[in-house]
Amino acid sequence: MLARIKELALRYEEDTINMRRDIHKYAETAWTEYRTASMAAKGLAESGYQVFAGCEVIDEEAMMGVPDAPELKSHEERAVAQGADPLWLEKMTGGKTGVMGVMDFGKPGPTVALRFDMDANDLAEAEDENHRPYNAGFASVNKGAMHGCGHDGHIAIGLTVAKILALLKEDLAGKVKLIFQPAEEGVRGAKAMMVKGIVDDVDYMLGLHLGTSLRRLGQISCDAGGFLATTKLDANFTGKPSHAGLAPEIGKNALLAAATALLNLHAIARHGQGASRINVGIMQGGTGRNVIPANAVLKLETRGASSKINDDMHQKAVRIIKGAALMHDVQISLKQMGSAASADSDSALGEQARGIAEELGLFDEFVSREDLGGSEDMAYFMSRVQENGGQAAYAIIGTELAAGHHESRFDFDEAVLCRAVAYAAGVTAKLLTEKD
Repeated sequence: MLARIKELALRYEEDTINMRRDIHKYAETAWTEYRTASMAAKGLAESGYQVFAGCEVIDEEAMMGVPDAPELKSHEERAVAQGADPLWLEKMTGGKTGVMGVMDFGKPGPTVALRFDMDANDLAEAEDENHRPYNAGFASVNKGAMHGCGHDGHIAIGLTVAKILALLKEDLAGKVKLIFQPAEEGVRGAKAMMVKGIVDDVDYMLGLHLGTSLRRLGQISCDAGGFLATTKLDANFTGKPSHAGLAPEIGKNALLAAATALLNLHAIARHGQGASRINVGIMQGGTGRNVIPANAVLKLETRGASSKINDDMHQKAVRIIKGAALMHDVQISLKQMGSAASADSDSALGEQARGIAEELGLFDEFVSREDLGGSEDMAYFMSRVQENGGQAAYAIIGTELAAGHHESRFDFDEAVLCRAVAYAAGVTAKLLTEKD
């Protein structure tokens, strides 16, 4: 079976590359992946999958950091103009751009889920002849949106894997779920799909990422982990304006409250039970040099090596923010803009995946353990599956990069796509075996 999968991955290599380039050209950011999601839904349906989308896979109340209605509408209209299928978009109104394809093979066996993230970065792509996507004519035409993290490759991999598994369906047992997730950037999308319950029956959960710390074609880590739990917060301070020279005493300085909070947030002691982080990335406020600032906003994040550590950091951050608001007699509004759990790959599943990768003969360096050192909302899926007694594994697949992730010149060696397809399809097919 692995030989057949390898042959099919090579046969579809050009199609996979062309698919990646098409997705790259029409980059769409979090919760606006209308064209991308409709393309995924159409591809899954054409391969014979039962396709679920929108409210069928997204819990609306659990969505975080969603653009406002006018912006969503604008992106939806743009997607139609760029070739999105309006029939699929009817299910995705309001930014509910999640898609899942399910195939039941009709024989007793496990349920295996694979997740592929779809969103681009809020990033302006480089426009010069030294940037291959620009030079080759597939740079993003959507200003301010760029696939700078490889998710365009992930989607193309997922749709080719779907095609291969469908061709092998007579030899497979159990059920496969192919999850195309919106809004990974800012860790906003997985929770809304997890809360919907789409992985509650999953026995094995698989995820992958191209590049990151593995920067050479042929490298692979089949049991990556060390995902930091995180919470993203916006804190909006509302005070009272007044003339800074004539009557400063009647004003209530929201910017000063935000500054007080900022300094004390960064003074939170690091946690003794594991890595902890806090960062205020944005502070904005005020309207003029002679006006007591009536409004200010902080955009911050906490992280922790475990969900418990992150929760502790988050609670302390909230207490400091509220204390600063009270101290300066201003109002405070907090909004959660994203979050992710902590997670690690199951070593047993990772070892099994490594054995399959070795058998494929497409990799020459196997990194036994790779810690991301950051956050990934795939962790929500992994944690839920593990809590229910299943196993999860996350792979990093090495490739040369033109620039680092989230940079305007990001690009990867497309030869990695065939290898990733063979790996994901091979591990899934081996897991989808008939029960005795």
